[in-house]
Amino acid sequence: MTGIVVISGNPRAGSRTSTLAIAVGEAIAGQLGSPQPHVIEVGSLGAGLLTPGDEATKAALAVISEANLLVVATPTYKGSYTGVLKVLLDQLPAQALAGKLSVPVVTAGVAPQAAAAEAVLRQLLVELGAIVVRPGLPVLEADLAESAVIAQKYAAALDW
Repeated sequence: MTGIVVISGNPRAGSRTSTLAIAVGEAIAGQLGSPQPHVIEVGSLGAGLLTPGDEATKAALAVISEANLLVVATPTYKGSYTGVLKVLLDQLPAQALAGKLSVPVVTAGVAPQAAAAEAVLRQLLVELGAIVVRPGLPVLEADLAESAVIAQKYAAALDW
């Protein structure tokens, strides 16, 4: 098992959403006494996401399949998660996340968008069989400068 895996669904690697997601993964690892999380930047997979048999995409899917806990993060695009995140997760077989704890992390410009996108991401993770942690973590873009503090407070509040 890989332990904790952070999946950043931002099309741009190194984004503020990625920074938040990694902070959440690291904070949860600290709470659980786990090794640091493995990070998958979906945007860095590029055109390989759409190329059958792409080695980097296959490797990312294998890491996801072996994880115990997933932190799945996305900025809000048109009221939902990003297309690149959907393309990656669509390549998993049915129930591929069965029994895996998953934490949805969503960033958005305004609270209603964040809440709506978190609900849609939650639905996708449940469809794949994940046990989705409640509450998820919707964060406003205006608050992203405080990602480390937000992540620590969130992880500390989870009832493991």
